[in-house]
Amino acid sequence: MAAYAQTASPSAAPPTADSQPTAYPEPDQPLQPGGKVLFSRDADAALDSSSAIIPAPAQNDSLHVTDAERTALSFIAYGLDVHLTPVSAGISVRSALTVRNDGPVSLTRIVLEISSSLHWDAFSTRPSPTIVLPLAFSAHLVDTDADHTGQMSEAVVSLPHPLTPGESVSLTALYSGTIPASAERLKRIGAPPDQAKLADWDAIAASSPDDPGNGTALRGFGNVLWYPVSAPPVFLGDGPKLFQAVGNTKLRESTATIRLHLAIEYTGEPPDAAFFCSRREQLIAISDNPNLPVAESPGIASATFDSQPLGFRTPDLFITGAAPNLTGTRSNPNLIAAVTNHLDALPAYSGAAEMVEPLLTDWLGAQPLTPLTILDHPGEPFEDDALLVQPMRAVEAKTLAPSLVQSLTHAWIHSSYPWIDEGLPEFMALLWLERNQGRDAALAALQSAAPSIAIAEPGTPASASAADSEPGSASSPAPVAPFVSRAGMSLAAATGDVFYRTKATAVWWMLRTIVGDDALKDALKTYGGDAKLDRDPEGFERTLEKSSHQNLRWFFDDWIYRDQGLPDLSIVGVTPSQIESRAGLPAGWLVGVDVRNDGYAVADVPVTVRSGTITQTQRLRIPGRSSASTRMVFAGTPEEVEVNDGGVPENGSSIHTRQLTLPTH
Repeated sequence: MAAYAQTASPSAAPPTADSQPTAYPEPDQPLQPGGKVLFSRDADAALDSSSAIIPAPAQNDSLHVTDAERTALSFIAYGLDVHLTPVSAGISVRSALTVRNDGPVSLTRIVLEISSSLHWDAFSTRPSPTIVLPLAFSAHLVDTDADHTGQMSEAVVSLPHPLTPGESVSLTALYSGTIPASAERLKRIGAPPDQAKLADWDAIAASSPDDPGNGTALRGFGNVLWYPVSAPPVFLGDGPKLFQAVGNTKLRESTATIRLHLAIEYTGEPPDAAFFCSRREQLIAISDNPNLPVAESPGIASATFDSQPLGFRTPDLFITGAAPNLTGTRSNPNLIAAVTNHLDALPAYSGAAEMVEPLLTDWLGAQPLTPLTILDHPGEPFEDDALLVQPMRAVEAKTLAPSLVQSLTHAWIHSSYPWIDEGLPEFMALLWLERNQGRDAALAALQSAAPSIAIAEPGTPASASAADSEPGSASSPAPVAPFVSRAGMSLAAATGDVFYRTKATAVWWMLRTIVGDDALKDALKTYGGDAKLDRDPEGFERTLEKSSHQNLRWFFDDWIYRDQGLPDLSIVGVTPSQIESRAGLPAGWLVGVDVRNDGYAVADVPVTVRSGTITQTQRLRIPGRSSASTRMVFAGTPEEVEVNDGGVPENGSSIHTRQLTLPTH
């Protein structure tokens, strides 16, 4: 570990903090936010097994900090007073923090981290309204890929009395330094410099008149630690641990409140607006010397974001240099607010919006809740609800349409639950695919995603008893509230995108097939228009039950409120019997189909009897660890039976077929 040691006495005085966009190649098509591709190697480059796992850098911790200490804290409230000096990438922060000990033992010290390009200045607490108590601390550098520099500055803060489990403490932390662009963590694992810069673009920088969207851009934990966190070191070379840590932090702190007071030094034209956790505030500029020419006049621009729940995100901050350009559709002319100088790109976005708007209005309602804001910024795209940060270039509208469906869905409906907020846009993109390329293309997309779900799911869910009891038995209690399984991850509390995006897409598709398009549309419009429904963990279930006139608890229990894994279906038997008319002539066939589910999650699947192009379908519900059967009268001569069409993900194949051998008389 490259390390420094810093100790501070309670009376240490904090120092003050005083200190270019990269060129982006023209894309053939727009990039989409979501999965993070850090960099790609040349297809011809040799890659042996030794390079598949890159070991984490060695640590040398003189303060003997444990991961148990780093994971014990949960943040309850953030109050950030941030002063930026973009010309020097400078930042100075006074952060009022409330943290809770969620660990099993009392803490005599707490552990906090920020980016290695920043330094801790002072800590204090206020045991009473009239007393401010300085806190002693020590600091050192720790290697981690949670920050773009590849290191974090970790402070170990002594407490005046032990913090017992469940107890909270409020403290004030001062820190300062600079946040220039850095891709050190990616260079450490061999990323080509150009690709590394496009992935790690976080920095404090001044917007230029030629590029008003490319100014200060700070994502958060997992990209740059510009605000305090408490987390163990995690590394990109250690499987999915970094992304799991980010997801777990987002879920654990989703109910924390956060506020920001922002002040930005500038010279010349003031910056226009700040975006904080997807919220926009107009910056109010005050010139220090209005008698100077505008180009030389210094000033301060400020904005305040009142306290709100953080939600399922890591705090992000963007500063733009110019007002947005509004574009949209005939019925929603201000649907898109784009901060860009590439005005030639706007017709493509409005054209794509015209293409996808009928789908969105049909499913989600006539009007969006907010515009979609797009910041024209080079590099890997980033999305936070109805804020989209990506390069904007002139392309064909039909090329933009598929990704714009997802982004605009965030403008139409907001939810505090990731499986709704992130999964629904993926489902809308699937509907767009179905509308333009047909149902078979949409089912093929679901089937291609199913293996990633199966890999993430537990073979045996935690809720299954050792006796593997049948549903409904005395040893199989029915859940009455959402919970997180010890293995896998319930959608109600999902932190990994394979669950809240990929699996959620399949869940939305299944709900559609169970209740029908009209009932699901009505439920989405009702739910999206009533914020009170989103505050109820079972709000969407109740809304959909009301619109469909069905009891859906059986589905929500197995697929949303808990993780029962995936179904595992097989055709146990097919029994065709010829039906004769009263005149003794063949009148068709009665086809019996028996299906076994060796998985733990209930499956509601189509069972189809086919003869050439003639088909007949019935739906069959098979509970976990059970069998079920159906009988169908088929007018033709049956040739094949198919169970599941790929719309329900399974542990193995999600399409089962059996060729029929008909009895002879």
